[in-house]
Amino acid sequence: MQMLTGYLGFLLTPSALLLLSMPLNRNAMFHQIVIPLTALLGFSSVSSGLSSMSVGVAHRCENRACNPRMGNLAFGRRLLTQSTCGLNSTDLFCAFSDNADGSCRPYKCDKCNAAHPNYAHHSAAMADSSFRFPHTWWQSAEGVHRETIQLNLETQFYFTHMIMVFKSPRPAAMLLEKSHDFGRSWTPYKYYSTNCSETFGLEDDTVIERAMCTSKYSGAFPCTRGEVIYRALPPLHSEVDPYSPAAQEKLMVTNLRVQLLKRQQCPCQSKEVDIKPQHLAHYAVYDFVVKGSCFCNGHAEQCISANGYQPIKEKSQHVIHGKCICKHNTAGDHCQLCAPLYNDQPWQPANGITGAPNECKKCKCNGHAESCHFDMTLWLTSENHSGGVCDNCQHNTEGVHCQKCRMGFYRDLHKPFSAPDSCKPCGCHPIGSLPFNDSVVSFCDPNNGDCICKPGIGGPHCDRCMVGYWGFSDYGCRPCDCAGSCDPYTGDCISSATALDWYYKPDFISSLNETEPVWDWEDEQGFSALRHSGKCECKEQILGNPKLFCAMKYAYVLKVKILSAHDKGSHAEVNVKVKKVLLPTKMKIAHEKITLYPESWTTRGCTCPILNPGMEYLVAGHEDPKKKRLIVNMKSFVKPWKRDLGRKVVQFLKTDCRW
Repeated sequence: MQMLTGYLGFLLTPSALLLLSMPLNRNAMFHQIVIPLTALLGFSSVSSGLSSMSVGVAHRCENRACNPRMGNLAFGRRLLTQSTCGLNSTDLFCAFSDNADGSCRPYKCDKCNAAHPNYAHHSAAMADSSFRFPHTWWQSAEGVHRETIQLNLETQFYFTHMIMVFKSPRPAAMLLEKSHDFGRSWTPYKYYSTNCSETFGLEDDTVIERAMCTSKYSGAFPCTRGEVIYRALPPLHSEVDPYSPAAQEKLMVTNLRVQLLKRQQCPCQSKEVDIKPQHLAHYAVYDFVVKGSCFCNGHAEQCISANGYQPIKEKSQHVIHGKCICKHNTAGDHCQLCAPLYNDQPWQPANGITGAPNECKKCKCNGHAESCHFDMTLWLTSENHSGGVCDNCQHNTEGVHCQKCRMGFYRDLHKPFSAPDSCKPCGCHPIGSLPFNDSVVSFCDPNNGDCICKPGIGGPHCDRCMVGYWGFSDYGCRPCDCAGSCDPYTGDCISSATALDWYYKPDFISSLNETEPVWDWEDEQGFSALRHSGKCECKEQILGNPKLFCAMKYAYVLKVKILSAHDKGSHAEVNVKVKKVLLPTKMKIAHEKITLYPESWTTRGCTCPILNPGMEYLVAGHEDPKKKRLIVNMKSFVKPWKRDLGRKVVQFLKTDCRW
């Protein structure tokens, strides 16, 4: 009674201990207390983490560590033994029992026949329900000296403690072993012997604490219903985190094996001389309870059958299954991995002491990936904030977080970046466009889709020659060698140009009578400053007070037709055809096609004054004598050409400006 009470004091709640203090005889106690023990073992203090998490309500995993319910791992599984009584014929056997005070009762004999249900004692009886079948047991063949009881599990389980209740006297020597690799190797859990040093050469834990051997459960009394108990973590380890590597080394098993090494006879046998010794020479076990749970690292509260599980009955309720239904964004049979899209930080087991769930963190993939992997270098670089790298970015995205459009695509700013169609294919012509940022793949700005055209090429997609150019090729388009425009494919001149009309002050009026043909320009072919004015708004210029106009002391005043515009990076160039010279420049204009240099296009980041290809303008500006360039800037006077405007400027030059 003292031995059992001490054991139960470790396993049961205070209310159960109070029940144990009631004055019961040994048999009544076992019927009323030991049988319910298998249901109460879940309250073991083997680990506060396992026990406290085994009791609760639904959603126990929410924001905390959790564990599936505990139970008898042997239930619903096949126990393997080396022998069974009555396999070949009916065997006669006898057994002693004793009273609570240790006095002997008369022995009783019976028969064993494995083929007869009423006389069979198979190994399955050790794992049946102690509530429904309290008087069933397994019995070995007669005369065996050594026997083995083995439980093979289909996957890894937590094992917390074992209880064996013998019908025969307990063995004089016994060994409990575990395997964590499905029987390839075995590790001793505990040695049991009446004399540890003599049998195994080991110290006895009744003398030296935590020794590998014990004599506590090897006494000859009681002759029946004697217990053998093992706890994977003794009370000393009650505060150990059950999910820590150290605890798992103790708790995790795939196989459990008990070696019964030496029989022990009941002391009552010496008082009976008429009984045949061979009828007592056997091992017999009422209950083999392997208490444990599904192994889920603190990330699940329910489990289903794992691959390889073979039920011994069609319907086996209350079986402890081994495949976790994972929570906390974890995955794997034992929740030993993070779910595919939740690898932004290292996987961790839950904390069974503090209850911290240690959930897996979702990767930042902007909705464009279905999985990610953890990268330790990235984790350390980010100072342990983020280590997830998105796998196989979809929807034409790329990058560690699928955070940018891949080469050949650009971001649609009108849609959220998480939208599947937020990256659109570039529309730039591969021949007419320049690669973006020296890329060999992308021909557009990935931020907005803008194309960079080669010299002489225009259009939103850089897919045609600008007016005044021909010969679309890898090198761009060449300028027409014509007074007017030319065929964009052959370079043949389309129309002849009028002679260059050099205008001097004495001839103002007559020069204004000439009419000019209208330039037929397709808007989408050229760069339009009206549509792309850049970073500043162009102020409309008004020709009012002649003093203001004359005060600018312009170096030239021309009527020009814009042929093309080019952004050279460091500066801009506008090719024009001079139609009239209202005020000649000191620089000699050798032929009718010249280049103007808009300073404000690069220095101010905008395209003011506006010079649209295909249109005619009156341009008054200054010159750069060092570089021999005609300059157009914010001080220049630029207006679309009109006859009235031309007459007014001629009047200013003739009567008001004294340059």
